[in-house]
Amino acid sequence: MNPSNPAKDTWTVAGRTFTSRLIVGTGKYKDYAQNAAAAEAAGAEIVTVALRRVNLSDPNQPMLVDYVKPDRFTFLPNTAGCFTGEDAVRTLRLAREAGGWDLVKLEVLSDTKHLLPDMEETLRALKLLIAEGFQVMVYCSDDPVYARKLEDAGAAAIMPAAARSGPGGVFRTP
Repeated sequence: MNPSNPAKDTWTVAGRTFTSRLIVGTGKYKDYAQNAAAAEAAGAEIVTVALRRVNLSDPNQPMLVDYVKPDRFTFLPNTAGCFTGEDAVRTLRLAREAGGWDLVKLEVLSDTKHLLPDMEETLRALKLLIAEGFQVMVYCSDDPVYARKLEDAGAAAIMPAAARSGPGGVFRTP
């Protein structure tokens, strides 16, 4: 980053340009207020939303959007907890229906012990999502052959499992 002109240090994914490279999740916080405060304090612009773990639609319960404001942050719905391509695609279709989101994070896991991606299912799900007009950032293994296949299939960005996840995490954009 150029300290004298930090606005020049940007990155672009799926036609959207960001100045912060930090992507904050919605897990591990005691409540949505703490989540929002952490994202604000970090200067993040993107918040991943584990759709299976947050309330986006029940007005009788605290809702994520009441704290982490969609007009302040880019929501990146993700498929955390999905172990099949079908579950991942269904989850992201619901995300688009609920919030109109088309920029999404795909992760299809192989097992609960290691949380490593199932690359065959990931590639299959990616192709289905791309065909439906999604812009997909993909969590993948560190296999360069599969990374190239994901890129060739239209992934907006890829994040190999060997890359740090969380603060300093890296998505490679084609």
